[in-house]
Amino acid sequence: MSTEEKRIREFAYQIWESEGRPDGQEARHWEMARKLAEAEALAPSKPAVSRAKPKTATTAAKPATKSTAKAAVKPVAPKATEPAAKKPRAPRKPAAN
Repeated sequence: MSTEEKRIREFAYQIWESEGRPDGQEARHWEMARKLAEAEALAPSKPAVSRAKPKTATTAAKPATKSTAKAAVKPVAPKATEPAAKKPRAPRKPAAN
């Protein structure tokens, strides 16, 4: 079994699990999984995560001079006076019996 077939099988299983393990949906799950695996293969790979130690306050901070202290100050935008209006929710659908 190829790596691609294994990946499709994993996706199909995850889809089947997420839908509550329904019977008779194998073909649809397999097709969805095939499309996911194809999209994953075509997507550009993510850059490797750096394992360098994060900078601490003592190593990252530099003594500020008058010229750098003025350049570091950024103006603050005023806050909005009116709150954003919320979109009304749609009524719930009745439960299927």
